[in-house]
Amino acid sequence: MTYSKVIAIDGPSGSGKSTIAQIVAKKIGHTYIDTGAMFRAIGLHLQTNGVPENDLDAISNELSQFNFQYGLSDEDLVNINGVNLTSDIRQHFVSDIASRYSKVSLIREYLREFQQNLAESKSCVMEGRDIGTVIFPKAYLKIFLTATDKVRAERRQKQLELKGEKVDLDTLIEDIKKRDERDSKRELAPLVKADDAHEILTDNLEIEDVVSKIIGLEKDHHQRLH
Repeated sequence: MTYSKVIAIDGPSGSGKSTIAQIVAKKIGHTYIDTGAMFRAIGLHLQTNGVPENDLDAISNELSQFNFQYGLSDEDLVNINGVNLTSDIRQHFVSDIASRYSKVSLIREYLREFQQNLAESKSCVMEGRDIGTVIFPKAYLKIFLTATDKVRAERRQKQLELKGEKVDLDTLIEDIKKRDERDSKRELAPLVKADDAHEILTDNLEIEDVVSKIIGLEKDHHQRLH
């Protein structure tokens, strides 16, 4: 199946994916889909309900009973069994939870099907870590955003401070390095750049610059088609 309606934006935590994907989607009239929020929500839900990542039977049982909803509104982005988790998943400690549970094949398969179904009916900008390699290998445009560890940690620190959460910069850098290693070395759907993805280093670029680059690439794609 060809997913000609999908723009895939991949990259590590703190590379600017979420902010940039949201703006790009709005500017070109696509639906924004944050797959990281989905993994965070499922991981947080399972841990809160006492289901460890190594108990596959319990995970399977939970997933079979899920009422998982995405995009009910901006304020209710991810919802499991009627519980809005949109705010809770942005706490710093949830990053580690998401990284651990995202290694579980049952969860990845569940979300892959969910994400592919979402894109069946709408043009979308989907961001994550394996969108261009696993979820939509035939996406019509693939972007890989990256930034240095220090810049990503500084961005994360600012985000957390805005929410009243204070975390030491060195701690954030270490957390980012650990998560990168875990995400890039996992056997299932590792964080890697797709061969046909356009890589953009965001360190010294303003958000608007990155958005302009992506929209320019999107226009080039459509001009080539015509």
